[in-house]
Amino acid sequence: MIQPEEILEPEWVEWYRMTPLERWQATDQLWDFYLSVGGSLDPEPDPESPFDDGSPPGPCPADGRPGLRVLRRGGI
Repeated sequence: MIQPEEILEPEWVEWYRMTPLERWQATDQLWDFYLSVGGSLDPEPDPESPFDDGSPPGPCPADGRPGLRVLRRGGI
């Protein structure tokens, strides 16, 4: 039987030997660190997306909602 040490780097062996709860807690610590050093959860623009028009992202709406509006008020 192949041992994980034979095919994985040491930090990955450690990761795979963690329980799901331990992985969750480690991931939570990594996110806390990422945000503390200035990381952002805002999505980065994707220039390869067919929906990208090349313009810079606009400001977020004050209420935090997507800014959609009703186009038609009547029934179908």
